[in-house]
Order: sequence, then C-alpha cells, then structure tokens
Amino acid sequence: MERLTSEFLNGSLPAYNEYPEVNVNGRVFDFIVIGAGPAGCALASRLSEMSSMQVLLLEAGDEESPVGEVPFLNEGMILTSYNWGYKMEKEEGVCRGGEEGRCIWPAGKGLGGGTLINAMLWTRGDPSDFDGWAAKGIDDWSYAKVLPYFIKSEDMDIASLKFSRYHGTGGPVHINNPSYETDLMRAFLEAGREKNYMEVNYNDPNQRIGFSKMQATLRKGRRWSAAKSYLKSAQFRKNLVISKMSFVTKILIRNKHAYGVEFLSGKQLKQKNVVFAREEVILSAGTFNSPKLLMLSGVGPKEHLEQHSIPVVQDLPVGNNLQEHISTSALTFLVNDTNAGLKWGQPLIEAAGDFTEWLVKGKGPLTLLGCEGFGYVRTKYATTEAPDIEYIFVPASLAYDCGAIYRRAMGLTEKFFEDEFGEICYKTAWTIWPMLLYPKSRGTVMLRSGDPMDPPKIHGNFLSDEHDLKVLVEALKSVISLSKTYAFQKYASELYEKPIEGCSDYKFASDEYLGCAVRHVTTQLHHQSGTCKMGPDKDVEAVVDQRLRVRGLTGLRVADTSILPSLVGGHTMAVAYMIGEKAAAIIKDDLLAKYGL
Repeated sequence: MERLTSEFLNGSLPAYNEYPEVNVNGRVFDFIVIGAGPAGCALASRLSEMSSMQVLLLEAGDEESPVGEVPFLNEGMILTSYNWGYKMEKEEGVCRGGEEGRCIWPAGKGLGGGTLINAMLWTRGDPSDFDGWAAKGIDDWSYAKVLPYFIKSEDMDIASLKFSRYHGTGGPVHINNPSYETDLMRAFLEAGREKNYMEVNYNDPNQRIGFSKMQATLRKGRRWSAAKSYLKSAQFRKNLVISKMSFVTKILIRNKHAYGVEFLSGKQLKQKNVVFAREEVILSAGTFNSPKLLMLSGVGPKEHLEQHSIPVVQDLPVGNNLQEHISTSALTFLVNDTNAGLKWGQPLIEAAGDFTEWLVKGKGPLTLLGCEGFGYVRTKYATTEAPDIEYIFVPASLAYDCGAIYRRAMGLTEKFFEDEFGEICYKTAWTIWPMLLYPKSRGTVMLRSGDPMDPPKIHGNFLSDEHDLKVLVEALKSVISLSKTYAFQKYASELYEKPIEGCSDYKFASDEYLGCAVRHVTTQLHHQSGTCKMGPDKDVEAVVDQRLRVRGLTGLRVADTSILPSLVGGHTMAVAYMIGEKAAAIIKDDLLAKYGL
C-alpha cells in the first residue's frame, strides 16, 4: 500500500501501449475530433463507421494505466498525470480548508478523459431537465429525443434492469453494480426505508425519488473507460487515426470557416504539427479546454480576446455559464463496528487476498468505488417534483486513510486535516455528501494569457447565490436526521462533534455552523458544464445552436458537456456519452443532406 501511495503522489503511473504513436503532420482528414473524453471517443468511433470518411482523434494525454482499472483507487487517480490539475482562482467564502484557500477542480486527461479519474457513476438526470431545454427552444434535445442515445450507449449488465424499456443491451458502455457491498451500505438503504423512501432505479423516469445502489461503468469488476468502450474495437479501422500525446494549440479559421488544427506532439511537446479538415473540426476537449481553445483561436468575448492581443474572428460569450454540482464532506458519523465500512492498511495477507480476488474474479472490496449508494430527495426549497439533492453515501470518512491519498485528492492542507480529522484517523465511519443538483451560482472560464501552455483562469463563483448554501444546509440537517434511524443506530452511529476551526463561534450543527462547514470543506464533483452554451437563435448567451455548430462559423462544432444550457440533476458522464452519440447522428444526417451518403 505504501508503494502504491508513493506512485500516486509522484503523479505518474505505467500506461498501456496499445495505440502506437503516429505522424499525421500535414495530412488531410474529413473530420478532426479534439479530445478523447466520453463524448469525443463516442463521436470518433461513430463517425469512423462511415468507411468513406477519414477521422482523426487528437488527445493531449496518454493511454490509461492498468493501475487505474482498480475501481477502489479512483480517488488516487486525481493525483496522477491523468488529471489536468486545474484549480479555481481563490475566492472568499469557499474551500477555506484547501491549499492556498483554493478549490481543486479535476478534469480528465488521456484516452478516456474523465472516465480515467472519476467514480464511474451512471446517472442521466431528470427527464424535466431535457424537456426544460426543449421548452426554451432547443426542441431536438427533449427527453424523448435524447433517450434513444442513452439507450444506444448502454450494455446493461444488472439482471433486474436488462429488459427495462429505459435501458439498453449490446451497446459499448458496460453498466453494473459493484460486486461487493459494505454493511454500512445496507444500513443506508434500510435507513431510507425507515424514512419512507423506496429502493429505486433512478434512471427510470418514474422512479426519481428514493434510495439505490449505484449503477457504474464496470465490467467484470474493472473500470470500463470511454477508450475501452468506443476506441478498442474501432482502433483498427483504416479510416480512424488516434493520436495521443497531441496538445492542440489552435483551431485554424479562414473566412469564418474552420479548416484545420495546430498541435504539439512528442514527450516534450516540442514538435509542431498542422492537420487539415475537409468537413469539420469538432471540439470535445471539455468544459475548461473547449472554451480555452476557442478563445485562443479568436472565438470568444471581443474585449477579453483583445486584452490578450488575439485577433477576433467571432465575438461570442464563450466561457460564461460555468456550472458545477457543489457538495461537502464535512460531516462524519463514527460507528462501533470496525468491519462495517471501508478499511485502510489491513494486514498484508488480507490485502493480498483482496487483490487476488479482484484480479482473478473481478470481485471483492477492490470493486468498490469509494461511494456506494444514492439517495434522491427533495428539500423544502424544491420548486418542482424533481429531487433537488442527491445523497452520495460513502462508507468512510475523510480520515479513513489518515490523509495518505484522500486529503490530497480533496486538496485540503495538511494542517487543516490534522486539526479537524487527525483524532479520528483510520476509524470506521460513514459520510453522506449532499450534492446540490440545480445550483444557481454561475462562473466563468477565461484565458490566463495568449500562451496555449498556460492553464485557463477558472472562476467558479461557488455559493455566490445564497440559495445554493441554503439548500446544502437543509440537506445536511436531513443527513443528521437520517443518522438517527434504527438502521444506523444499530452501529451506535454518532456525529463527530469536533467543531471546524473558524466555525466554533456558532452552535454545533446549527444552520450557521453547517453553512460555515460547507464553506471550509467545499467539494466539487468535477461535473463542470455550460461554458459553450447551446441555445436557440434568440438566446444571446448561446455559443452553439442545437446542431452544435458554433454560431457565425462553418466547419466547427462543440460536442461535450460544455454545451449544456443548465446542469442536469445527476452526474454528467452518461450525459457526455449521450452527447457524443447524438452529435454523431446529427453529423451523419447533415452529410446525408449534403452528399446523399
């Protein structure tokens, strides 16, 4: 365990070598896809199904690591080179326990994108999310019109859901439950029943309120990434070229038409390359890097581009509308059974047994994702029938590994961790992270400079709208109430009551205290969305239309979660896959109309 921890903290892991390095400098393709996250992988694979079309997929990162296939290690993956390592600019009132008082904000880098570092959680959001977009003029993105693409992407392995009309089989993305379950997870479901919540399939539009085990992108107990889902079977197609370690610096645009891409390659990113597109360039670089690349290429807010001496090609509100699901992991509930939840540093023989069980059978504790269960609930602030909070049940606390990986993955300072959680290191506990499903706060992504190697400047503006904090505080109060159920009291569950420094002036567990705790331990879920907003022609804040075309330009589209007008009420990975599938269908339709293909 110590050696593995050291490898994570060194930031690098061994990668597979299944995709050979290629030299594409000067070549012409029909389509160039930038970014190999879920949407980009789906899009490149589906476009290459047309044998007459030459497709290039460019990805800044490397192939995935065999270490990353262990679901239990997903938090540690954030500490590696598979994460862009971005941080939010320092903002008063949030992430007070973080290094430099800043929030970390992970974003996946490599063939698979966010699926290399996330918790693999498969949720779609509420049908009303998509119907709400349609009501505002984005007719093609109603729930009825996106559902087929969710279904198309799926290979549902959960026996009870295989024949559901809301799930698919035979698709590229394998969906399953972890094969292992802690006692505390069973207590969580039982506690839900005590509070009159049924156990549900939260991806069924008729079962959106309730508690559940997690659906996750797992196959035989291993992480099932976007690269495994879409690229592995397509990589030998002669018309698909996959170029890893290819850092795009600019989209080439002439006469309002995107015709190519400049990128750097090689281990030191010193080799300059240019490739050309007969049909289109498609940005799928994510909510941070898609707007960054647009702005570096002259597409963005005129005044901002001029500040960085970038010639303006198209004045658009790129980088606005940044959204995130905010949460907190500040509350810890201790229990009296050391075998009930996650364990750290077990005897070597036991750890070896767990690894062997995972390696040979794909079963055992290593198939756990860190979190185990969901609860979808409505607080008094909910304005529709949809849930406004998601409980993320974790059978451990921030202190379960005494800061070895978890603290660093959360971006907390060593001092803050020691002061607040040092006394409960390694103790068995549970936590619920209440995820704010519909935040009102909005942020921005901007250029730090005109240098492509500089990270973007990210202003999250977390909790800038008072409504967001109120809903989280209400959710924490409901979590405390849940802890008092018989299901949890069987384990003598007790709220750890050491006050967070800086909040001790408030009565413990009061609304004021809970709000203060959220501001100290502010947690994002790396669900960043919205910075290349999709909208109808009348929407002055829209960057792309509902066919994902960048306004005022030809030959350029965006296809990733940056297009979301508003966040969906769930995790965004499944939505990203859906966007890739739907984007491919849109492009194929456009080619049919253009060429009669």
